[in-house]
Amino acid sequence: MFTSILGWLGLLFAGMPVGFSLIFVGLAFLVLTESTGINFAAQQMIGGLDNFTLLAVPFFVLTGHLMNSAGITERIFNFAKAMVGHITGSLGHVNILASLMFSGMSGSALADAGGLGQLEIKSMRDAKYDDDFAGGLTAASCIIGPLVPPSIPLVIYGVVSNTSIGALFLAGAIPGLLCCIALCIMTYFIAKKRGYMTLPRASSKERLIAFRDAFLSLLTPFIIIGGIFSGKFTPTEAAIISSLYALFLGTVVYKSLTMNKFIKLVQETVTTTSVVALMVMGVTVFGWIVAREQLPQQLAEFFLSISDNPLILLLLINLLLLFLGTFIESLALLLLLVPFLVPVATAVGIDPVHFGVMAILNLMIGILTPPMGMALYVVSKVGNIPFHVLTRGVLPLLVPLFIVLGLIIVFPQITLFLPQLVLGYGL
Repeated sequence: MFTSILGWLGLLFAGMPVGFSLIFVGLAFLVLTESTGINFAAQQMIGGLDNFTLLAVPFFVLTGHLMNSAGITERIFNFAKAMVGHITGSLGHVNILASLMFSGMSGSALADAGGLGQLEIKSMRDAKYDDDFAGGLTAASCIIGPLVPPSIPLVIYGVVSNTSIGALFLAGAIPGLLCCIALCIMTYFIAKKRGYMTLPRASSKERLIAFRDAFLSLLTPFIIIGGIFSGKFTPTEAAIISSLYALFLGTVVYKSLTMNKFIKLVQETVTTTSVVALMVMGVTVFGWIVAREQLPQQLAEFFLSISDNPLILLLLINLLLLFLGTFIESLALLLLLVPFLVPVATAVGIDPVHFGVMAILNLMIGILTPPMGMALYVVSKVGNIPFHVLTRGVLPLLVPLFIVLGLIIVFPQITLFLPQLVLGYGL
């Protein structure tokens, strides 16, 4: 088993995509140990994708693409500018608030970085903000998306760990807001130290116009969340409705989306979803092998041999995820490692919803840390900012995010309060 893991890591570092490397190693193991290896692997891969809830992923991805191309992101950005542009830190706060609002529609960190990123960086450059801060803040603020519902990583975690997605959506709301507040505080002090300009306060009329222009776009998260928690539709149906609503805004209301654009967006959605599907297929095969070899039990015994204190175990697990997240893609870790850590957590009384939100925030911090740093690569591309400049800019912004992560580790009620209040979760 350990030979297979080393083989997978070797292929990963050699440059093979995560999904292909998992499938290759899984097939090799089954062919060598099972008489019906190929057939069994095919059954496992198909079974892994045969999940109704996973259908939410492509539709949330499509929603994000539609929002970006239909001019919706500009309306959200202008509304945020009218609301908080006059505070010290100005466009930095606008950046964070726009990311928070956009995250309630797309649920994806990279969709936020790619969609709002170009607009945010251009606006901050025009206002004489340094590239390191503009790019670093754009990357850091995008991690709010996977915490605030609807969240693609939370959907995937719910599927692979058999945890209530509704409870996860509610659990991520307060941590997402805390990240937003923490980044705003750090932005205030950085902007004050560097002497960045502040926009004039918007008049009541300007705010009203900005709100009117963004109103229909801002309804999206309320439609999604309201529908789910009122019992009108499931998370998967919510994803479909949100994409149809975004399509309606782009074609009928704003008239900014053409058929050619839409076809291109569907192609991009298929490409993105294919990567996720490939990983799910690979993890299903590899996960079966890991379960057969009783690696989760061995992992649990190892952690419990160190300590059975929940707080110490959470600290150890977070250190492990942070370390692996620096060089392994966050989605791969979410699919492969996190499900096997859940039994370790539940063995000492850690709630799986609390654990899931904590793990997602940890992995999202991982997309900000080099050498992998997927969000840094996306922002570097859309903002035309050198990678080392972005790294320098994002480092101070990791401090408030680590503080929020620490608070979530120590105080589980931060995540569990809303699920218990709204759904009666765990009561």
